Amino acid sequence: MKKYLLTGLLAWLPLAITIWVLMSVLGALDSVFSWVLIAVQTVLPKEVGASLDALRHVPGLGVVIVAVALLLTGLAVTNFVGQWIVKQSNRLISHIPIVKSIYTSVKQVSDTLFSSSGQAFRQAVLVQYPRAGSWTIAFVTGKPSGEVAAGLPDDMLTVYVPTTPNPTSGFMLMVPRAEVVELHMSVDEALKYIISMGVVAPPTSPASHS
Repeated sequence: MKKYLLTGLLAWLPLAITIWVLMSVLGALDSVFSWVLIAVQTVLPKEVGASLDALRHVPGLGVVIVAVALLLTGLAVTNFVGQWIVKQSNRLISHIPIVKSIYTSVKQVSDTLFSSSGQAFRQAVLVQYPRAGSWTIAFVTGKPSGEVAAGLPDDMLTVYVPTTPNPTSGFMLMVPRAEVVELHMSVDEALKYIISMGVVAPPTSPASHS
């Protein structure tokens, strides 16, 4: 009985987790749409606001509208006028106390992570952690800079060491480049290896045999 229960669990668990993640994302997008709809209703006349209230109960409409809004925003900020508006908005927010600290930090992180020209999370490596002789997978996020770099030896790398099985939490380390072992596996393969606690091993790269 225990064997059959475990086999059934393994058969349904990947699908259940996938559905749960998708439902969480869809729920978050619907919540954003509902918040925007409430904000619009407070500005428009009551008659128009009442007619818009029916849209809140249409399933999946929030996802479609948020996706279209993101697409239109992306198209808008690629031209000169859109870039000027974004620049002025950033300048305005940067003068608001408390808000500017949160917004600036989040913007710098998002620009670094999602920029096509950035190098964050572009490479998986091996580093010795938490002690010498014990190795773990990490992701290169850049190089130390500013005052931090001035207090460190030359040729250092900044790496992110994720925890298992939740890679969204982890530790930032600054290690000598000579002590970092580069891996040929992709970031996705490394994440699968971390999340599975080493059970799902990535395929062996031909370069690793050379």
